[in-house]
Amino acid sequence: MGEDFKKIASDVVTGVGLLREGSPDAMKAFSALSTAATASKALDTKTKELMALAISIAVHCDGCVACHTKMAHQYGASREEVQETIALAVYMGGGPAAVYGADAARAYDQFSGK
Repeated sequence: MGEDFKKIASDVVTGVGLLREGSPDAMKAFSALSTAATASKALDTKTKELMALAISIAVHCDGCVACHTKMAHQYGASREEVQETIALAVYMGGGPAAVYGADAARAYDQFSGK
């Protein structure tokens, strides 16, 4: 598997832009939900991005894995934190989550320049 996770994350942003053009009110509401859900409160934003990554892996969403790995990295998640997140997602999501978990590990390495 030789996915370019930087491109996948970029494609997600482009796709969201297309949705914003076609359904601006719905996407404005979605953006507000995203901002509210990821704001640092009782849980910091890095922790929330790791949680979102675990869910992305468990529900098998390529674009979500790329975007939330990128955001976890940007908020300072270490490779070890990402690996623990992957392990939890595999525990909760079974064999298919292992495939997406490996993608998350490769994505982290791309975003961290390894």
